[in-house]
Amino acid sequence: MNNIKLVIEYDGTNYAGWQKQKKDKTVQETLKRAIESVVNEEVKLIGAGRTDSGVHARGQVANFKTSATIPTTKLAQAINFHLPRDIAVRSARRVSKGFHSQYSAKSKIYRYTVLNHTVRNAINRNICYQYCAPLNIEKIQQASKIIIGRHDFSTFKSKSRSEKEEKDPVRTIKMLEVVKKGRYILFTIEADGFLYKMVRAIVGTLLEVGRRKMSLEEFDRVVKAKNRSCAGVSVPASGLCLLRVKY
Repeated sequence: MNNIKLVIEYDGTNYAGWQKQKKDKTVQETLKRAIESVVNEEVKLIGAGRTDSGVHARGQVANFKTSATIPTTKLAQAINFHLPRDIAVRSARRVSKGFHSQYSAKSKIYRYTVLNHTVRNAINRNICYQYCAPLNIEKIQQASKIIIGRHDFSTFKSKSRSEKEEKDPVRTIKMLEVVKKGRYILFTIEADGFLYKMVRAIVGTLLEVGRRKMSLEEFDRVVKAKNRSCAGVSVPASGLCLLRVKY
């Protein structure tokens, strides 16, 4: 059996997330059907992470095992032929039998995009969140340094549909970069794992700091409170994108 690793890009606007569901359309199920149309056998498609409804990806990773002998140089193109325009396989290659897209991952990088302007845009409307209030970028950058490192992130954890998988709220944030580019503010965060809606809650709380509704001292206390009700609201899913999975 060949173990095939895929790197996938998708616009999550019209999907109920990555994970297969009984009723709603998901990226995993759509991609699985496309793969099976090419290899002519049923496959088990494993994703690196569950992106939620409306969340996008530029570097989602998945793997499946198949007895098909189609050259990997042609596999991505063949699968893409059976996919809708909002999902694309960027690359396909054989990997070791022990590779597991989820369990082999060392860290994931997400980016949240905020349109910080009073005038909305049209072309990028599905991949950003419009936030009209003026923001102090320096304050946001200072606050972001507080949560870099290994912490209990219960403050930024929403109630999950699968509590069993998230009993341990301790995670390590390796990088959190906040950059302003024109009308956009980009929050790029890398961690060894993420709790349910963790990135969106962190960004929502940092926006409170940027509006001067929360001081740096208050933000520090919020992080240590381990209480979701202390943090800001979760920003919408549309601005979130999985950029890369590191192995």
